[in-house]
Amino acid sequence: MGIASDIAIIVVAALIGGAIAQQFKQPLILGYILAGVLIGPHTGLVIVTEIQEIERLAEIGVALLLFGLGLEFSLKELNPVKKVALIGTPIQIFLTMGYGFLIGQLLGWERIPSIWVGALISLSSTMVILKTLMSRGLVGTLSSRVMIGMLIVQDLAVVPLMIILPQLQAPKTGLTFLSLAALKSAGFLMVMILFGTRIIPWVMAYITKWNSRELFLLAVTAIGLGVGYATYLFGLSFAFGAFVAGLVLSESEYSHQALSDIIPLRDLFSLLFFVSVGMLLDPAFLFAQAKLILVLILLITTGKALIFGILVRLFGYRNIIPLAVGLGLFQIGEFSFVLARVGLKTNALAPEIYSLMLSTTIATMLLTPFISALAAPLYTLRKRWFKHETLQTINLPRTGLHNHVIIAGGGRVGYYVAHILQSLKVNFVVIELDYQRVNQAKAAGFPLIYGDASQLIVLKAAHIQHARLLLITVPATIVAQTIVKNAHQLNPNLHIVARAAGVEQMKTLHALGVSEVVQPEFEAGLEITRQALLYLQIPATEIFQFTDKVRQNLYAPLYQAKDEYNTIAQLQRATHLLELNWFQLPEKSPLIGHTIQELKIRTRTGASVVGVIHQEKVLANPDINYRFRQGDLVGVMGNSEQLESFRKLAQPDSVPNPILPD
Repeated sequence: MGIASDIAIIVVAALIGGAIAQQFKQPLILGYILAGVLIGPHTGLVIVTEIQEIERLAEIGVALLLFGLGLEFSLKELNPVKKVALIGTPIQIFLTMGYGFLIGQLLGWERIPSIWVGALISLSSTMVILKTLMSRGLVGTLSSRVMIGMLIVQDLAVVPLMIILPQLQAPKTGLTFLSLAALKSAGFLMVMILFGTRIIPWVMAYITKWNSRELFLLAVTAIGLGVGYATYLFGLSFAFGAFVAGLVLSESEYSHQALSDIIPLRDLFSLLFFVSVGMLLDPAFLFAQAKLILVLILLITTGKALIFGILVRLFGYRNIIPLAVGLGLFQIGEFSFVLARVGLKTNALAPEIYSLMLSTTIATMLLTPFISALAAPLYTLRKRWFKHETLQTINLPRTGLHNHVIIAGGGRVGYYVAHILQSLKVNFVVIELDYQRVNQAKAAGFPLIYGDASQLIVLKAAHIQHARLLLITVPATIVAQTIVKNAHQLNPNLHIVARAAGVEQMKTLHALGVSEVVQPEFEAGLEITRQALLYLQIPATEIFQFTDKVRQNLYAPLYQAKDEYNTIAQLQRATHLLELNWFQLPEKSPLIGHTIQELKIRTRTGASVVGVIHQEKVLANPDINYRFRQGDLVGVMGNSEQLESFRKLAQPDSVPNPILPD
């Protein structure tokens, strides 16, 4: 069957390799590479015969990878960390390339391969880092934002590197080619901006009118690969064109749908690419060069960690952030595979060096979860050595902090809570590590400590021993748990209210002694459901019974733990069973002209009149002698049946004479 049988073998092998990687909580690409090794020409197992044809198909995978990268790219994501991302990352790439060049020269490699090695190690793995951050609950922390911002710029740097590096073998010719390529790229970008802002939206709008998901997917794929092929005919990189097409399409209203549709196709073709990468790895060579690979791993991880850590520190980030970024981005990334294949194809990299770098890349990826987890304990150790490190405090009261509330995290939730406490004149202090949020809190006049709330020295600076309440609003699981442990170490009887991202985190925090745990997404979803059911005219009692049952199932561990939770739950049930509704008295309503006492509303309906609005004047708790007038807006409290009785009573056709005899 030729290539068809080869593709079948690759897909099945990739499934097995991906399942193994998933089982060991590793990125799927490592499983794909492992599958490539097993079915490659070096193992003698299942042989893929049409390797060159597979490699050509893999080029589509590279193009779709970069097309998807262009679709996902957004400058808004870089706003919180734009300086270190847009300025610091290019500096990091050049420094790491120089460091890689020195490693190559130290190992006796020629100048051009050494430059290529520097370029390969300058890139870190977006896939591995995102998976590591998500598994540890650290997405959303400032250190994670710095890492993701730098990774985005690194991924973008792949495109110019793929254009520039192949020309280094012939500097004079390469310089001419690069100048010509720069002019071509500029011209191509101008054409694409014109084409992308005028033609592509019109084409997409025309196709969208047909309401065909299949044609929409076909149009998106045609744009990505078609533009890529046009750039290839123009003398530029196929992948570069696909990236620019994605970049242009990302600014349109169809970008989100285009990305969601293209992801399965991108993943399938990129699977071919990563499997083809693994086919070139010779296990015998790996074992023969084990010592050299270990040396490379040690040199690259140490050097990259230092470069990242020092650079991030120079850009003004303090506390754990330089350490977390350095120990997070030390590995070599998946786009290095793309770059290495270009080097191998152009004979800039010898097969031996390619295999060495491939093995080193895979090893550094595997080490990432373990080494990145060392950031917190190493930072704690550093704090013990440097106990007198000064902390920045802002707007703290002159009388000091006593009997106050501590808000750990100045994000949207923390900012909202602080604003309310400030308006109520309750003593509080905010602990925040994100410098942008620090500036926002400072402008709002909040008492503030710039630091990491998970560290003992910061909690001591917030006088947690004298606090009455600790509110943990940070979404990161590990950070929240550490804050709870350290808080109870300093103040065992402190009442803590924490935010949880899910049920498992809620149970974990409760087990650690958190007094109350709130799940914002759950509460928001429940409130949206309640509002929808009210609009659908479901009786209020039924709505409450439903929402109360759902909430009880979620918070059952907390309700069973302490008696006060049962009391709170009962009060909440009583509150929700009574609802306040406003009724506009219609013209010729039998209530008009009569007093509340005459109508005996409470006796007849069970509901209570708690307010009246007449001509924009509000009368709260009206007297029993209040006489209803035309146009009154009447506030009535009661359960659903009582409110319905009042509504019927107020209708013009209810009863001729609503007055009951005494």
